[in-house]
Amino acid sequence: MPWESIKLNSGYYIPSIGFGTWKTGSGQGPIDQVKQALGNGYNHLDTAQNYRNEEETGVALKETGLSRSDVFVTTKYSGSDNLDIPTSIKNSLDKLGLSYVDLYLVHAPRLAVPDIPTCWAQMEKVKEDGLAKSIGISNFGVQHMETLMASAQIKPAVNQILLHPYVYQRQKPILEYAAKNGIVIEAYSALIPITQSPGGPLDKPLNEIAAKFGATTEQILLAWTKAKGAVVVTASSKKTRLQGYIAAGDITLSPEDIAAIDAAGALGEEKPT
Repeated sequence: MPWESIKLNSGYYIPSIGFGTWKTGSGQGPIDQVKQALGNGYNHLDTAQNYRNEEETGVALKETGLSRSDVFVTTKYSGSDNLDIPTSIKNSLDKLGLSYVDLYLVHAPRLAVPDIPTCWAQMEKVKEDGLAKSIGISNFGVQHMETLMASAQIKPAVNQILLHPYVYQRQKPILEYAAKNGIVIEAYSALIPITQSPGGPLDKPLNEIAAKFGATTEQILLAWTKAKGAVVVTASSKKTRLQGYIAAGDITLSPEDIAAIDAAGALGEEKPT
C-alpha cells in the first residue's frame, strides 16, 4: 500500500497523505472538493478555524456516508474572532458535526497567548476531555518547540510546517529536533517549486527523475517529501491530479535522486520573508 499510516507518539495512526482545505474557499466548492478527495483514495482531511470552511468539510463528510472511524480529521486553533481554545474547539466540532477530531493543532506560535506553556496546557485539556485524540502544533520553530517541551505533560504529536526543497536547508533543524523528540512532521505547500517557483535549479533534476520513473514532476516532489519522513498535506480541484498524488506513494527515490533534489534545492534556497 502506498502512503502507509504513521504511528504518532499518542499511539494513534495518521494517514501519510491528506487533503487540505486551505485554499478551497467556502460554499459549495469545498464540499464538492472534499467529497471528490474522499472518493479518490484520501481518508485524511486537514482544515482550520481560519479557513472558514469547517462547516463545508462537515457537510461533505456527512454526505459521503463514511463512518467516523474511516476518516482522519484535523483542524486547527487559529485564534479566529479572538476566541480562546476551549471555545474554539467546541465551535469547530459543532461546525464539523463531530464529537472529536483526530488531531487538533495550534496554527502558529504567535497564537500561543499569553505564552506557549499556558496555551499548551489548554491543548492538553482538549485531549484529556476527549475532544481530540492527538494534539500538535504548526509553524513552530526549534526555540518554540523547546519552550513547549520544557513544560509539556503531553508531547505534540506533529508539527505541520512549510516543506519543499527550496526551504529544506532552513527547515532541517526543525525536522531534526522533531525526529529526536518523536514528533511527526507534516508538510504543506510541497509543490511550490513547480506551482510558484518554476524555472529554478530544481527543474532539471525533477524533469530527469520524472522521466526515469515515467512520472510527473509533482509526483517526484511528493515522493521526495515522503522520503523525508513527512506526512503530505496537499490539494487539487482536479480528479486526475488527486489520483496522481495518491499514485506518487508507489515511487521510491534512490539516495542519488534525493541527493540531487537536495542539492538543487539548496542552490535555489528561499530566504525567509
